[in-house]
Amino acid sequence: MSPFENLISPSTGFTRDIAALTAAGSTTANEARTKLSTKARILHATESLFLQRGYEGTSLRAITTEANVNLAAVNYHYGSKEELFALLLQERLDPLNADRAKRLEALQAKGFDREHRVEQIIATLFLPALALARDTDQGGPDFLRFIGRAYADPSDFVRNLLAERYAKTNLKFKQAFAEALPHLSEHDLAMRLNFILDAVSSTLASEDVRRVIGGIQPSAVNDDTTLLAYLAPFLGAALRANVRTAAQIAALQTL
Repeated sequence: MSPFENLISPSTGFTRDIAALTAAGSTTANEARTKLSTKARILHATESLFLQRGYEGTSLRAITTEANVNLAAVNYHYGSKEELFALLLQERLDPLNADRAKRLEALQAKGFDREHRVEQIIATLFLPALALARDTDQGGPDFLRFIGRAYADPSDFVRNLLAERYAKTNLKFKQAFAEALPHLSEHDLAMRLNFILDAVSSTLASEDVRRVIGGIQPSAVNDDTTLLAYLAPFLGAALRANVRTAAQIAALQTL
């Protein structure tokens, strides 16, 4: 199941945790800071290994080794591997999907460009990721790598979690694309969206796109609009393309 086709409560985030510690009493704050440091090491180790190995390839043993903690610490702070990964994914992807939904609602309220409606929806889908990737608190460029890994990860656990948790946002975008491309059947639209999103996940997770843009127009390497001016029309053309025509099928049958 694709994450677009279609667990626990959201984390408060490390920044807010640290702020709370600052306001606490010194003894309590020191104890809490030690616990937070252990939690942070575990979460950072999990993210690092997830980027390298994916969900199935990341064991609790590997996490404890990377974080320099024992298994009891992981169990105490996070419980199971599933709970740990669910928290990690929510911590990283909740802000992304909230921003996506907000931007789409603003675009719908403002009104679409008649000729480039599909491109606007695509840009709204990817702009929040590019913006968060500029935030060093979110990991900078590694944030794009994380998104790419999360949405390309083949494990049922990750795909089901993303599909269930972000179903409402995904549905809003599906409906927006359906209205912009009324000639496509629901099945055909879903197939095309799955293809382009799976294809672009690994691309956005690397620095290749920015290097290519930089080679064409060095001053625009950090310009999200310029990058999307390449990406959105390309993906828009894929969504609009004529497929499965008699001539295409006949040509392929000759192979």
